[in-house]
Amino acid sequence: MPPSAHPTTTIKATASQAATSPDSPDAAAPPTAAPAPAPDQGKAMLWFMLLSLLSAFALSQSYRTVTAIIATGLQTDFGLPASSLGAFAGLFGLAFGVTQFFIGIGMDLYGLRRTVLSVFPLAIGGAALSAWAPQYGWLMLGQLLIGMGCAPAFLACTVFISRHFPSSRFAFLSGVGMGVGGLGLLFTGTPLALLVQRYDWRMGFALLALMSALSWLLIWRCVHEPTLPGSSEARESWGAAVRRFGALFTLPHTLGILLLGMVSYASFLTLRGLWIGPMLIQRYNFSLVESGNIAMLMSLISLFSPAFFGRIDPGPTRRRAWVVNMSLMAAALFLGVGLLHHATQTIVLVLGISVLSGYSVLLYSDVRSSYAPDLTARALSVYTMAMFLGVGLMQWVTGWVASWAQSLGLDVYQAVMISIGAALALGSTAFRWLPMSPLLKNLSQNDL
Repeated sequence: MPPSAHPTTTIKATASQAATSPDSPDAAAPPTAAPAPAPDQGKAMLWFMLLSLLSAFALSQSYRTVTAIIATGLQTDFGLPASSLGAFAGLFGLAFGVTQFFIGIGMDLYGLRRTVLSVFPLAIGGAALSAWAPQYGWLMLGQLLIGMGCAPAFLACTVFISRHFPSSRFAFLSGVGMGVGGLGLLFTGTPLALLVQRYDWRMGFALLALMSALSWLLIWRCVHEPTLPGSSEARESWGAAVRRFGALFTLPHTLGILLLGMVSYASFLTLRGLWIGPMLIQRYNFSLVESGNIAMLMSLISLFSPAFFGRIDPGPTRRRAWVVNMSLMAAALFLGVGLLHHATQTIVLVLGISVLSGYSVLLYSDVRSSYAPDLTARALSVYTMAMFLGVGLMQWVTGWVASWAQSLGLDVYQAVMISIGAALALGSTAFRWLPMSPLLKNLSQNDL
């Protein structure tokens, strides 16, 4: 991405741009926009490169949801309380989110291919270490490495789409990407449950390490990012890149986006990636494979939900209202899961949450519409960082909530689900009432 003006100049420009936005047909083409339509062969190559990058994202999805199936095995082997289990699951998201800051800068300075190939081997090593881990501390180290190694996975896909596909198709293609990446969730459903039941949880990590190595080889062989206009300009320094990232946090509309971003995807992943297995097994006496079947069904729904919401994206002027309504509906469903104690009703609500989880792709489109074109990639990076820090924090906090409820003799899963629903409702409220981007505000006024 080519360097741009000083951060203060960028901030003023963001607030003063007319009624144009990246989603507006009248907007000027951003520096990272795709050039004129490529021949069919060129388009096919773009899709093949995107699918190669998505293979790493799919494995990232497997890593972040593996705990739901291996939780009972970890508790048996290491004697882990609920708080330690939550800390283990949350460490992936925390490592992923913190590393995201450096990944965003690295992609701008060195490109997607070099960044992914340099960082993803950490995930391979972390998975191998986890498969061997003799103690809980080694397991946590492995989880830390996996989280850091997977940090470029989804951002590489979204930035690739932003740079090489038409901006009018960003929401839909991002949804398709999230759906394809959701194939990794399928592995941590019934297949992983059968593997763990037949062998043990270590075999799951060993297989993931092997699949990650194959994904790395695929990206190394196939991904060669096309040259963009302006790419021959001088590369900016790390100091300048950090200052431009910092400029995003001085914009008033960033806070509301980040607060909802921290709890939207985190709510679904905390349920799917940590609590769905233990809840069904301990609350309703499901077997490991039966709980894996429900997890797999959630994953199947999540394959198509993002693309569906991307397809029906109402556009920049109405999108925020949709996001607020969907997030409040999801919060109500989590409250229902906590209060109801009937297996069938719980499963229906859980599947409803899976359907609504796809609305998070609209938040990515809102980020793209809320910032000046030259800040798009970095804004997506900051949002992704907040999103996965939120995953780690929510999984860690709900582990603490579960231990607290257990110590008081309360219903553990009721406390966990109510806390998730409350966090989602608070994030939705913040997004609704905190300032929106001047770009979106100008568009809304022009529609009147």
